[in-house]
Amino acid sequence: MTTGGRVVLAAHAKLTLRLRVVGVRADGYHLIDADMATLALHDTVTIDPAGHGVQIEGPFADGVPASDDNLVARALRLVGRSAGVAIDKQIPSGGGLGGGSADAAAVLRWAGYTDLVSASRLGADIPFCMVGGRAQVTGIGEVVEPQPSEAFTVTLIVPPLQVATPAVYAAWDSLSPAAQQSELNDLEAAALVVEPQLVRWRDRIREAVARPMKAQWPASDLARQLRMV
Repeated sequence: MTTGGRVVLAAHAKLTLRLRVVGVRADGYHLIDADMATLALHDTVTIDPAGHGVQIEGPFADGVPASDDNLVARALRLVGRSAGVAIDKQIPSGGGLGGGSADAAAVLRWAGYTDLVSASRLGADIPFCMVGGRAQVTGIGEVVEPQPSEAFTVTLIVPPLQVATPAVYAAWDSLSPAAQQSELNDLEAAALVVEPQLVRWRDRIREAVARPMKAQWPASDLARQLRMV
């Protein structure tokens, strides 16, 4: 949507339904094979081509930098454009839902930028957020293959904890081969090593649901998809 020269875009969260870590590149980046889906939940990104700087507001704005290190600012530099960008944060930060990546992807779409390989150097989730929908994601995140999709409903529980993606991958590297593998997400055990308080949250959810459940852990491990089985 365009209003008075400003462009308003929805930056949708992503959900990692399944993730396998299949290798590590020579440069240290982890190779993945993942199934990802776009959620209706979204930030609102307003781009003013005549403006300057990044402004962040909304219920999940706390802790999100508006400096030159913000992914949106880095995305603008990647495409060689200047603009003012206002972000209404509705996606919880640090929850593995790709909020920052979604915001950066919105800027790249606005600029007509389609190079997924270069975009992955900003953030591994950005290429998927540029494509959206349902997709198999491989490489370090730059290979996005759209898949057939049907609408479904999930319940997300985001504990007041933050787990940095690099720390989770570093913990995964230190695990035994058996511990590196999980039914839905190979990063689950690593996340529990980095933030042991997540064990309590997992157990409380299981008790509250009172039925078998599967927990999925996105990259930063703070969002869970509850699937009744």
